[in-house]
Amino acid sequence: MIDIKELAEQGSEEEEILKTIDFSHLPRHIAIIMDGNGRWAKMRNLPRVSGHRAGIEAVRDTVEAAAKLGLEIITLYAFSIENFKRPKSEIETLMSLLKEYIKKERDTLIKNNIRFKAIGRLYLLNEAIQSELREIERETEKNSGLLFHIALGYSARMEIIDATRKIINEAIAGKIDGSALDEATFSRYLYTSGLPDPDLLIRTSGELRISNFLLWQIAYSEIWVTDTLWPDFRRKELFRAISDYQKRERRYGGIEGNHGAHEKDIEVLAKEK
Repeated sequence: MIDIKELAEQGSEEEEILKTIDFSHLPRHIAIIMDGNGRWAKMRNLPRVSGHRAGIEAVRDTVEAAAKLGLEIITLYAFSIENFKRPKSEIETLMSLLKEYIKKERDTLIKNNIRFKAIGRLYLLNEAIQSELREIERETEKNSGLLFHIALGYSARMEIIDATRKIINEAIAGKIDGSALDEATFSRYLYTSGLPDPDLLIRTSGELRISNFLLWQIAYSEIWVTDTLWPDFRRKELFRAISDYQKRERRYGGIEGNHGAHEKDIEVLAKEK
C-alpha cells in the first residue's frame, strides 16, 4: 500500500501529481539518462565538479522516491565508456564522489530495503572503486525491495559485444546450440540478465539522444524527456514522468485490440520466406 504522505507534503504539487497515478499499474523498470551536470554548473559560473556534486542530491531523492513507490527496478546511467575521454582530474573527482555516495548512503539503502548493483565494464574502474562496489552489493544482496542499478564504465554496444562473445564461446564449448539462439536466450547474456526491460526511459536536460544506453533493452520502452537539468531533477519530475507514461498506449508494434503474431509464428513466417 502506497502512503502518499511519505512521498509528498499535503497540498504540494507533488501530491497533486501523485493523485493522477494508478499505483496498481506502475512501470516495473525505469531507466534514466542523467544529463546536465556540466551545464548546471556553467550556468552558475561554478566548476563542473559542483554540478556532479549537486547531481548526487538528485540521485538520493529519486532513488528514495522510487523505493517508496514500490518500483521494482531503477537503472541510472552514471558513467559511460566515452566518459573515460574526459580530463583525468574530472574522472578522479567523479570516482571520489561515487565512493562518498556509497559510504553515506549505505545505511539508507539497507533501511529502505534497496538492493544495489553496478553494471558495465567494471574492470575499467580503479580497484578501490571496484572494492567499494562489491562490498555494497554484498551488504544489500538480500534486500527484497527496489533493485538500484548504476551503470558505470557502460556502453550498450560493448554490452552487446560482451554478450555475443559469451554466446560464441559457449557454442564452441558445446554448452548451447547456436542455431537455436533467439531473443530470450540472447537477453540472458546481457548485464540485465533475468530482468524485465525498461518500461520507461527518462532523459534530462532536453537532449533527444539515447547516448549508447541499453540499446537492446529499450526497444519498446516509452521515452520521456524533460528540460530539467539532472541536479534539479527531483521526485516531482519522476512522478510526472510516470503519470504521463500511464496515459500512453503501448502497442509493441501491433494495433489496438490485436496482440499480433506470436514470436514463434513470426519465426516460421521468416523461414518460409
